[in-house]
Amino acid sequence: MKGWVDLNSMMGAAFMGMVISFTCVTPEELDRAEKDAEWAREFLWEVDELRPDNPGAYLDKAWAGLEFLLGEADEPLEFLMDGYQIDDEGTLFSWSVESVQDIAKRLGALPWERLVSHYDPARMAEEEVYPNIWDPEDDDEPEYLKGAYETLVGFFDATARLKSAALMSFSF
Repeated sequence: MKGWVDLNSMMGAAFMGMVISFTCVTPEELDRAEKDAEWAREFLWEVDELRPDNPGAYLDKAWAGLEFLLGEADEPLEFLMDGYQIDDEGTLFSWSVESVQDIAKRLGALPWERLVSHYDPARMAEEEVYPNIWDPEDDDEPEYLKGAYETLVGFFDATARLKSAALMSFSF
């Protein structure tokens, strides 16, 4: 049984962590969410059923690696600081139509090739950039971060074109 317990503990640890996701919302929905965080939480659970084609972006644990690369490229974006916190726990943040459009413009002008030129797994490991998976021996292009960046750029582009706002959830 000992082997089963160890495997089970490892599996649990693999699914835990700090993740970020974005959901496109109307300006009216954003206004309501900012006034009622409980409504926002419920809405985020239901929005996929209500609007199956609604833009969304699940960054998983790649958000801090993206923050590192964006900062190094002189295009800082701090997910937990740039949005407006709407709950006491620090798990829900609002992004206005204007901030969505600004970020969409900034990210749209920043190709992955420029961003990845700042990828430094040794430094990221030394600075313990979450989720601290950076292998200094592996200089390959970080596909995990590339996929998350493409998702992020696509989300902000689609949301900006809809003249919509965003809700960001931070789970830990």
